[in-house]
Amino acid sequence: MKKLLVPLLLLILIISACSNTSTKEDNAEAEKKADTFTYQSETGPIEVPDNPQRVVVLSGYTGNILDLGVPVVGVDTWSKTNPTFTEELKDVKEVSEDDLEGILELEPDLIIALSTVKNLDKLSEIAPTVTYTWGKLDYLSQHIEIGKLLNKEKEASEWVDDFKQRAEKIGEEIRQKIGEDATVSVIEGFGKDLYVYGNNWARGTEILYQSMKLEMPEKVKNDALEAGYYTLSTEVLPEYAGDYIIFSKYSDADTSFQETDTYKNIPAVKNGHVFEMQGEGASFTDPITLENQLEFFKEAFLGN
Repeated sequence: MKKLLVPLLLLILIISACSNTSTKEDNAEAEKKADTFTYQSETGPIEVPDNPQRVVVLSGYTGNILDLGVPVVGVDTWSKTNPTFTEELKDVKEVSEDDLEGILELEPDLIIALSTVKNLDKLSEIAPTVTYTWGKLDYLSQHIEIGKLLNKEKEASEWVDDFKQRAEKIGEEIRQKIGEDATVSVIEGFGKDLYVYGNNWARGTEILYQSMKLEMPEKVKNDALEAGYYTLSTEVLPEYAGDYIIFSKYSDADTSFQETDTYKNIPAVKNGHVFEMQGEGASFTDPITLENQLEFFKEAFLGN
């Protein structure tokens, strides 16, 4: 009888051990899944962390992530050199889509990039990689979408609702002051080139034309609205100049055109209706940048 009990006890112990091991593995797998969720991206469902703590950003969405309080460990060169984020990114490494080794060293738990990013397959092996097509969503909807990805949709939606209300209110005050029919142009000096912008190409255009509902000159509508921007020469600049001009000015831009009679004779210039805005960083449309631009427009047009 004792001889029979020994193998039986051993069998029970083995079964119990296997059961415990299986339970631990199941619990570990369940715990792992509980820390992630399935995000419906442009390219299909992707398993992403519930609470990302090491995000690498290879796009212009850095300000969106910073605004939502999510830690960033690596960014593209445009974000790193953006003066708007100098303090927030002082200890963050600059990386690129080609710097796979550098990204790997950062041990990211999430990578956010543009749909045009190179090495997507290799990036996806490092961490879940979500891409967005620039301009596919409007500037406010994009922030909400990023909020969904970061499990902070509520915070993102609340900011969007509040910002829209404030921008529309300031827009009403501006139109009352300058007139409903007054036109506004957004011009940029970059390098040796001059550009005029439509209603969805950053530089504050979304705020001015979409939220504030300010008017743009007919020539701008015809040439820049659909494409987003239009390259100008000094000679034709007066044709695209509105009653008011927002001049997005890069520090190293060639601004010699401002010394020409052609420029000086533009009515907006004569009337002191040219408001110069820092060009560096103006090409972003994140909440941090938008808040700065809204305050700039409020002060420029209303003086407070």
